[in-house]
Amino acid sequence: MSTPAGPWSMDDAMAYGRRLLRGEQVTLRPTAEEDLPALVAFWTAPDFAVLQTGPYRPRPTAATVAQFRTWSANESPASVGFSVVTDDDRLAGHVTLSGLELPTRIVTLGVVMGAEHVSHGIGTDAVRVAVRYAFAEMGAHKVELQAWAFNDRALAAYEKAGFVREGVRRAAVLHDGRFHDEVLMGLLAEEWSPA
Repeated sequence: MSTPAGPWSMDDAMAYGRRLLRGEQVTLRPTAEEDLPALVAFWTAPDFAVLQTGPYRPRPTAATVAQFRTWSANESPASVGFSVVTDDDRLAGHVTLSGLELPTRIVTLGVVMGAEHVSHGIGTDAVRVAVRYAFAEMGAHKVELQAWAFNDRALAAYEKAGFVREGVRRAAVLHDGRFHDEVLMGLLAEEWSPA
């Protein structure tokens, strides 16, 4: 995905378009209505919900469906959301890039993966594709995210994708009667390798 040295041809543009939302194991695609029940299940499963949000609060299905519809509307240049689909066309999760603003051009990455798709490199691949989209199509200068310090798998996946730990918000969430830290991570455009 490097910038071409000479003029860009129609073939170059088409090749770029074919690989833009494609990774080694996943493709990012528009979220379809039939994706919503599984995405709601991924988001609301209590064992995974504590990895995603602050205090766990079960929400009505309709509210969570509306949340995914909003994240996936893709009507603004500042935010996009995609379903993550494996090579064998199984829905694996969802990625969101949100909040892009001038002049900083910082966008926030959010990732939701289904339990059966964790620890297979699928999440790391989805993150890499989302980051490529953020830099190559959204014009982001930085992609940032937050993860709870106890979410070792997510932190490892983000580091594999090139993210750097930038700081810690101490005692930022309460789970199981204890406070836990939140890790702040970021990746700058000049640190990104489009490999």
